[in-house]
Amino acid sequence: MTRSTTDIDRMQWDSALSTRTSLEEAVAQCASTLSATEPYDLLFVFVSPEYPGVERLPELLAEAIPHRHMVGCGGGGLIGQGREIEFNQALSVVAARLPGVAVTPFRLTAETLSGIGSSPAEWAAALGVPREDHPDFVVLADPFSFPAEDLLAGLDFAYTGAQVIGGMASGAEGPGNNVLFIDGRTERTGAVGVALSGDIHIETVVAQGVRPVGEVLMVTKSEAHVLHELDEEPALAVLGRMFAELPEEDRELARSSLFLGIAQSAVNDHPEHGDYLIRNVLGITKDESSLVVGEKLREGQLVRFHVRDGASSAADLIQMLSAYLERHQDGPKASGALLFSCLGRGQSLYGTPNHDAEAFATLVDGVPMGGFFCNGEIGPVGDATYLHGYTSAFAIFHPAQGLRAQQ
Repeated sequence: MTRSTTDIDRMQWDSALSTRTSLEEAVAQCASTLSATEPYDLLFVFVSPEYPGVERLPELLAEAIPHRHMVGCGGGGLIGQGREIEFNQALSVVAARLPGVAVTPFRLTAETLSGIGSSPAEWAAALGVPREDHPDFVVLADPFSFPAEDLLAGLDFAYTGAQVIGGMASGAEGPGNNVLFIDGRTERTGAVGVALSGDIHIETVVAQGVRPVGEVLMVTKSEAHVLHELDEEPALAVLGRMFAELPEEDRELARSSLFLGIAQSAVNDHPEHGDYLIRNVLGITKDESSLVVGEKLREGQLVRFHVRDGASSAADLIQMLSAYLERHQDGPKASGALLFSCLGRGQSLYGTPNHDAEAFATLVDGVPMGGFFCNGEIGPVGDATYLHGYTSAFAIFHPAQGLRAQQ
């Protein structure tokens, strides 16, 4: 196991990954990899929940790796140092020293979330994060007990322009079995997260793993999740005509993995790759007249059908990471990164291990990175934050001062 470290504009990030079979040995191996001569300001920790005694992880980390704050969760697969561990126990740690950065961990339950009022000030008070600090957020939540989409809508509302990214804990067989970590505590329900403000900015890359088929269309009649008309024609008729015109390979994909991309910019008449929120086409209505989509629609939205397979997902990932690199070719290099990837990606999608982690390590060379396979990924598309599926969402950390100088 090699050590991976950068020190850019005072920020220092390290990453470690261990597949030792006992939790104590995994913590010790990660500790030996990290540079713990001084306490870290923040640890991001992801662990296989099957480890015996996993609830003791905060205690073990406090003894082995000096740090001020820690957030993390369990994962059904772990990511670190260019590797993806899908079928074995593992521990992934990303550690950061963050001079000039305010680190504010928080925990919410469904009950506390429902008690937050409707004003931005009440959100700021509940999280303990002033709006004027312009924070970015990393959020981790339990899918069985916490309404993550309500939190995402609230953060978008209260902290306009903030980057919000993260994932839903995974690896548990049922309610109460996931693990969430915040500082010295282990929780089984709710959500944990951290707000970062000051000399730091999170750049997000959300690769939804699809490619478009057919033409850009306009929703001309819809009701909530039901799509009645596209370009003033019955939606099923439009879909049938498109299906008949597709190459055989795309028709096969459309039979099993058809999605609707919903453009997220109301002022862009020509949506490009990455401008669409991808949602499942769930089926047709009982009267076989309309399509049912996994997102509420409104008339006037631009949409386009998409399909997904391993090749499409790989090409989408490279395109999104390349666009990120192009945006930052003249600016400061990234300092560290997190990857929140879907349980449906990995070897089951690509037929080979380590695909997304290796792609990042190749393109974004030398940046420490860790993460986990999620039961739902959190990331922005356009100006809003969504809960996704089959997605790889990257949080890439930059010094804010360097980005301001670049702009």
